[in-house]
Amino acid sequence: MDKVPLRQSSTVSIGRIKPELYKQKSVDSEDEAKGHVEICGKLSFSLRYDYEEQALVVKILKALDLPAKDFTGTSDPYVKIYLLPERKKKFQTRVHRKNLNPTFDETFCFPVAYDDLCNRKLHFSVYDFDRFMSHDMIGEVVVDNLFELSDLSREAVVWKDIHAATTESVDLGEIMYSLCYLPTAGRMTLTVIKCRNLKAMDITGSSDPYVKVYLVCNGRRLKKRKTTTKKSTLNPVYNEAIIFDIPPENVEQVSLSVMVMDYDR
Repeated sequence: MDKVPLRQSSTVSIGRIKPELYKQKSVDSEDEAKGHVEICGKLSFSLRYDYEEQALVVKILKALDLPAKDFTGTSDPYVKIYLLPERKKKFQTRVHRKNLNPTFDETFCFPVAYDDLCNRKLHFSVYDFDRFMSHDMIGEVVVDNLFELSDLSREAVVWKDIHAATTESVDLGEIMYSLCYLPTAGRMTLTVIKCRNLKAMDITGSSDPYVKVYLVCNGRRLKKRKTTTKKSTLNPVYNEAIIFDIPPENVEQVSLSVMVMDYDR
């Protein structure tokens, strides 16, 4: 789910609907009290900056004490790695069959300027490979500060706890859309362009995705629109416009909630 805040303010009304009547907390808001984070093993990796190649060198070394995801009492782990916020460049290790303490010893290079490293963070996702179903995410490691241990001029080896995957952290894919507001007509247009790398929700290893958009005011869903359903694809193309009528004086009070759904008969 992607929340698109337009602005924040108070005052006036949206047509005959008075926003001040909807001040209660949204049922969709995140639970403020986050529970204990479950640890599901450890991940070891090293970091180094290659000044000649202008690249961050990441070596995934090993994982320890991974949980068993298969009914046989073991797992088939592999690791995906991103240098956020860029998601186009992604690396993945080999799959290690039936191993809860895999040794990877694989090296990856992310082209990035040294001065830009302070604005980047590493995201490791540990998965259990499944030949017939969507792969289970075991957990994740996020390195917010790449200079936590050193200036990266020398290789620094790091051990981090693997945090159990949550609904928010699982890589569910990406959505592309455009947003346009025409004040003279009081019209908000959200064009759903396409999605890619969506999670497979059906036993066939695919999904039947559609996009649902809500107009939200102070936590209350006021209007709903949705796209057509695209059958059996994880990379649907829509190019469909979704329109809401919003008076200019009310634009600061509303937001849009964009959800990607899997249709199931």
